[in-house]
Amino acid sequence: MKEDINNCLKVLRQGGIILYPTDTGWGIGCDASNVKAVKQIYHLKERVSSKALITLVGSETMLERTVIDMPEIAWNLIEAADKPLTIIYDKVKTIASNAVADDGSCAIRLVKDAFCQELIQKFGKPIISTSANISSQPTPKNFSEISNKILQGVDFVVNFRQNEAQKHQSSNIIKLQNNGVIKIIR
Repeated sequence: MKEDINNCLKVLRQGGIILYPTDTGWGIGCDASNVKAVKQIYHLKERVSSKALITLVGSETMLERTVIDMPEIAWNLIEAADKPLTIIYDKVKTIASNAVADDGSCAIRLVKDAFCQELIQKFGKPIISTSANISSQPTPKNFSEISNKILQGVDFVVNFRQNEAQKHQSSNIIKLQNNGVIKIIR
């Protein structure tokens, strides 16, 4: 695991793309503040850039540094969640403009997965996480279902957890407005 994290850090710092295990399955990731790296992910996934990406943070402190005017209720929602929870916040800072929705909102998940937490904490800033598939194709449930195009299109593939047969689920997604209004997306 340590070697994988060190290799990921090298690639992320150079503006590259990684394929890595997350709390919801395998994801394609990059430095969430790097516009060029985010653009590479859109290109690899053949995804329209108008569809914003999910950002992962590794700690409560990092979440607070990223979200502008974080609603207090967010902490209750995160604590009460029994599965990964992605929250769409109204406004963020330090996230690449092409990873944020047109209205300035951004989907962020505070990860509880040990690999992701360590990677993000050592990197020191948020990373992008999007499903490891070409847009409009099925989301892979485990590593063995990831297409060759994705495997060959990233700069580093994590070895850790490739042999897991467990099928992962997507996170729940809610939109949380600064005024406390909650809308369930998924």
